[in-house]
Amino acid sequence: MADRYRSIVDVHVILERGDEILLLERQSTGYCDGMLHLPSGHLDEGEPAHHGAAREAREEVGVDIDPGDLVLATVVHHRQNTDLARVGFFFATTCWAGEPRNAEPHKCSKLQWCDPRVLPSNTIDYPATGIRAYLAGVPFTAHGWDHYSAGHAVRAQPTDPMGR
Repeated sequence: MADRYRSIVDVHVILERGDEILLLERQSTGYCDGMLHLPSGHLDEGEPAHHGAAREAREEVGVDIDPGDLVLATVVHHRQNTDLARVGFFFATTCWAGEPRNAEPHKCSKLQWCDPRVLPSNTIDYPATGIRAYLAGVPFTAHGWDHYSAGHAVRAQPTDPMGR
């Protein structure tokens, strides 16, 4: 069993407010500081993915989300480097209680509402890939696995989940 493939599982939350989504600017984390990311984190042992996403949103931006209000937006299989891969579940919602705030100022310098169709240039590519896949209605995409094949996405009928 030692050769069995393992991957880190991440959960990401796309909080939608009208035509905007919420991004956080990372700081003092040692990974992509100064760049933008969605509210996100690692799935805890024994935790269902949608519950983990709701927990991460509460921890990072102080909002309460009923896990049942989270819709699976897309899945990204991200190869961070040759010996580290992640499976990212991206959930979207327009329903939460509380006003988003910087609940982890030691890890985040600011919150920023952005147009998801025109992401700021300092958005980390991994979450940007998930956001773009969501907007295109692509249920799964592989990111960073270029040497395995030319095609990276299993495509579904494009839809506009934000109602445009």
